[in-house]
Amino acid sequence: MTFLVGKLRNRSSLGAMVAMLLSSSAYAQVVPVPQPTAETGADDAIVVTGTRIRRPDLASNSPITSVTDQEIKYQGAVNVENVLNRLPQFTADANENVSNGSDGTANINLRNLGSNRTLILLNGQRLMPQQAIDLNFVPSALIDRVDVVTGGASAVYGSDAVAGVVNFVLKDHLDGLRIDVQSGLGLHTNDNSGVRNVLTTRGYANAPGRVADGGKQDLNAAYGKNFANGRGNITVYGGYRHTDPVLQANRDVSACALNPSDAAGNGFICGGSSNTPIGTFVPLGGPNSGRTLTNNANGTPTWVPYTSAYAYNYAPTNYFQRSDERITGGAFAKFEIAPIAEVYGSFMYMKDHTFSQVAPSALFLGTTFTVPCNNPLMSASQQQSLCGAAAGTNATQDTLIGYRLGSGQSRRDDLRHQDYRYSAGVRGDLGHGFRYDVNYLHSLVRYNETYLNNVDNVKAQRALDVVNVGGVPTCRSVIDGSDPACVPINVFQANAITDAQGAYLFSESNTASRNVLDVMSANVNGDLGTFGISSPWAKRGVNIALGGEHRRETLNFTADAIAQQGGTTNSDGRITVNEGYGEIEIPILQDLPFAHELTLNGGLRYSAYRNSQQSTGLKSQYNVWTYKGEASWAPVKDARFRFSYNRAIRAPNIGELFGSRSIGNVSAQDPCSGTSPTASLDICRLTGVTQAQYGNIVECPSDTCSAQYGGNSALKPEKADTYTLGMVLTPRMVRNFTLSVDYYHIKVKDYISSVDPSLAISQCVAASDPFYCGLFTRDPRSGALFGSNGYIVSTTYNTGSLKTSGIDLTADYTLGIGALGKLNLNMVGTRLISQVSEPLKGLGSYDCKGLFGYTCGQPNPKWRHVMRTTWQMPQGASVSVSWRHIDQVKLSSLSDNTFLAGTPSVINRKISAYNYIDLAGTVAVGEGLQLRAGVNNLFDKDPPAIASGILSSFGNGNTYPGVYDVLGRTLFVGATVNF
Repeated sequence: MTFLVGKLRNRSSLGAMVAMLLSSSAYAQVVPVPQPTAETGADDAIVVTGTRIRRPDLASNSPITSVTDQEIKYQGAVNVENVLNRLPQFTADANENVSNGSDGTANINLRNLGSNRTLILLNGQRLMPQQAIDLNFVPSALIDRVDVVTGGASAVYGSDAVAGVVNFVLKDHLDGLRIDVQSGLGLHTNDNSGVRNVLTTRGYANAPGRVADGGKQDLNAAYGKNFANGRGNITVYGGYRHTDPVLQANRDVSACALNPSDAAGNGFICGGSSNTPIGTFVPLGGPNSGRTLTNNANGTPTWVPYTSAYAYNYAPTNYFQRSDERITGGAFAKFEIAPIAEVYGSFMYMKDHTFSQVAPSALFLGTTFTVPCNNPLMSASQQQSLCGAAAGTNATQDTLIGYRLGSGQSRRDDLRHQDYRYSAGVRGDLGHGFRYDVNYLHSLVRYNETYLNNVDNVKAQRALDVVNVGGVPTCRSVIDGSDPACVPINVFQANAITDAQGAYLFSESNTASRNVLDVMSANVNGDLGTFGISSPWAKRGVNIALGGEHRRETLNFTADAIAQQGGTTNSDGRITVNEGYGEIEIPILQDLPFAHELTLNGGLRYSAYRNSQQSTGLKSQYNVWTYKGEASWAPVKDARFRFSYNRAIRAPNIGELFGSRSIGNVSAQDPCSGTSPTASLDICRLTGVTQAQYGNIVECPSDTCSAQYGGNSALKPEKADTYTLGMVLTPRMVRNFTLSVDYYHIKVKDYISSVDPSLAISQCVAASDPFYCGLFTRDPRSGALFGSNGYIVSTTYNTGSLKTSGIDLTADYTLGIGALGKLNLNMVGTRLISQVSEPLKGLGSYDCKGLFGYTCGQPNPKWRHVMRTTWQMPQGASVSVSWRHIDQVKLSSLSDNTFLAGTPSVINRKISAYNYIDLAGTVAVGEGLQLRAGVNNLFDKDPPAIASGILSSFGNGNTYPGVYDVLGRTLFVGATVNF
């Protein structure tokens, strides 16, 4: 069994309850020498993630945490992002439990600096185009280990390695057949009495008492064969994964959209959307201009004032876990022609098909519709309420309409990915301790999206433009022949739109993208000691690595006419970069008193970027230097101290440079909306509200306003300075014990982002800041902050700075227990010291350490750890228990910092500390079969219930998927067969 290698790095260490992490392959065991990677050569030289220097027994100067394949089995994980999200260094990002707005990908967020600031490698090479990363591509059953390096590494790998590097090392050299199967599901008891009472009070259905759902099946096979007396190997693999969907109706926490029960947030009520099956109207003229009205719920064609009692529960049919089907396959091959030339290559393929599902579509408030004042489907009183004196005439009146279609017609987003990755190269021994490697890598990501069961607003407008023809309501477009298929819709009575009317309204929209990465690289590295170049006080010589790289990324995004109706536009772009780099490692002292070893390391890289967009002719360019300096000092064999400094960069990706501007949803509420706005008239005027509109602006439905997103070709690279300082203790007096402690400090300047809409709202209200208030663009007719004409501007540009610091701690101890076998105790923990954002340079900052919600987003606990204890029995069986701890966090809006000012809450003032216990076991049957089974979240702990308006990115179902276990208890069984 392999153990988890490495060094804890993310916000780490609080002095700790040292260890108890059950593990037979420990979760993050620290070892004095890293395990060999896939790049280990015949000379037993090692290339450790984070450097290009090759040399026997190379220890990393940067903190490294490694997760082994055995840990993945103990977790029963078939999604690699879920494995990494358990580590305290990571904050959840795109994952299978996010539905609305998902693009179907999976990603990871190291140090909570954003997924785009983490470089993803596969066997030491870039995985795929940075703007199209998808961890679903990685075949989890082939993973040997995952190395996580903290701190910048741009001098070694180039752009994007700001927070650090995650390197997936695969088993790509097999000799024999290996088959792995696993199946699992969720078994949860819904007994959250507080939420169930809220549902009952509102008259909504509660989740079933007990559920068994969310099944996952994973089947993988790999076959490898050595040939030519071991000089060659071919390994092929294939895999299939299936995931069943879970509806939000099946969990207490997500069965309705939770809203605060009052202004102070003393409790919950089931809120919902003002886009209802009853029908909501906000006339933009006439006698009821600006008033929010609704059809009478009893079915009569009359309008009454709208109240929250009419709100629609949009939650039940939303997916809490997306359905998914993935097929993977590929091959690895290598053949040594001679020591000077080994040819090698690989081909990898993935086809992934997933659906997200949300509530049925609607004529959504935010779109202005024009209704004839003589529409025969309106009653006389409705015509009068809408048009006044013009009622019954050919005149028209503009109005906002929120009318939800039937519950059997949920919107579904059909998300399809086909990814290809292949590489070919030659490497070999040049003699005198030098080796070379020349490689070409090509990665292609094809993405297709089809949005189903969505109302086409063009058709909706035609279906509202209805006149009386011989007593029959008829679309005007049928009369003039512009749309003979038009079917009139009756939005003037509750639940009156029929299936036939709905079928006419639906038009599927399609978008597609093609992302390509091409990399040509060459490097040489070796030991100058063979030429006598070494320190007079060291036995080993100076080592160097030199190389160059040409990289090109392209994107072509297209949208059909229906998608373009909603504001989506075509986009394209290309980034070309030429780079040269060098790295040197100098052993200064060896085997001297108080200097068992003293080593210095330095690296330098020059990058020249050229960016262009063919469709517009836009171009930009810049040149960047990155560099690093590292030191390692072992006064004795038992202790080693290490330090590293890195200047890293992140160049803007194609989407950030050339992405088309479009409107999207954001969790927020307009402070100037409703009959009693929370913001004053003076403040609202700064956002574009007129005195006539004040108190008459419709609220953002479902606490969901709009924001404008898009690119900026004038962007420049982010610059980051990262520091790490740590020690590794391996005392000989305590056998099989390792302790590592590392401090990290990362600061990103001129970071590429946009002003978070929640921040723009809070700063405009709290400080009357003209910059933030100027980001409001209001619908010129209604003043609303949603729909295609009302939004917060949130496009990209170089903003202020990000800073995070903390301490990582990893402890591992294995002791013999006689005839009973061995016991391994292991812990990985992170103490967060700071998580600071400065949205704009010189305009103030805020620290999200220990906070969650609104601007701070997902929880930022001060302390997290994973502790595993494993009993390894002599008979080939093991039992392993894991304890996951997430410290308590407080609501950000209760902070004294004005940047975080916002809506208070009593019930959500904090999320208490969470503790999960996981249990797993393995047993060997003969020499070729290993069985495993496990239970995650053994005690079926519910996730925290959070008011929907508090959630931000990657929140779903009134909670934070990926941070907390949203499905409750999950079980799995699996087997691995080797022949």
